[in-house]
Amino acid sequence: MTPYYDQDGIIIYHGDCREILPTLKGDSIDFIFTDPPYGLGVNQNDLQAVINRRVLRSDTSIPRPITNDGDEAHELVRLLFAEAKRLLIPGACCCCCAGGGGPQPVFAKWSLWLDELLGFKQMVVWDKGPMGLGWHYRRSYEVVLVGQKQGAACRGFDDTETIENIIRHIPRIHPGLQSSHDHPTSKPVALINWFMRLHTAPGHLVLDPFMGGGPTMLAAASNGCRAIGIEIEERYCELTARRLSQGVFDFEALLP
Repeated sequence: MTPYYDQDGIIIYHGDCREILPTLKGDSIDFIFTDPPYGLGVNQNDLQAVINRRVLRSDTSIPRPITNDGDEAHELVRLLFAEAKRLLIPGACCCCCAGGGGPQPVFAKWSLWLDELLGFKQMVVWDKGPMGLGWHYRRSYEVVLVGQKQGAACRGFDDTETIENIIRHIPRIHPGLQSSHDHPTSKPVALINWFMRLHTAPGHLVLDPFMGGGPTMLAAASNGCRAIGIEIEERYCELTARRLSQGVFDFEALLP
């Protein structure tokens, strides 16, 4: 398949990961970081459109739905974990964002699948900071599930021996700072950098099968890694290619 973008070790494929992942060579990936759709139907209703109009700088009267964010999202995650077992180098890790809180405990279901299909290592809690006023039990955290391919010791590159499973110093991207053209659930590059510096070294090959607006690609470039990104929506492929071409690998610096 012809890449949408291929420069400086970063390759982007525009397409469905269900079709592209099986074409990648087994035992070739050093690290996976990804943020799949959670199956919650984000931005696909009138209420979310109203919220967007209030918090985004531009008037987004049209919602920004996420492709495959229905029940099919869980099928995609099971595929991801099964393919991760085939694609990762022994001892390498897959870090998968999995939401947080209710009403649907996505992280709980996915944790069991990760253990079944790859090998559960840890659940990391990302404390996103205060959420402001709102209803009770506001989602001020998300979790990142860490799976490890068996067959070798966990590939780790941190020598500080101070790594915990709670991240407290990386704030979320506030919706009010997002462009209406950006992916609605993009993660901070700093968050991905935190994991990438633990699990990769320069020259390693990183994979993100649900690339979105490209924060994993930016993190890979900033850490001297090669990367493969897969994204089903062409507008986000174009957005990521433009960000990479600017040579500024701090996503937050690119916000309007």
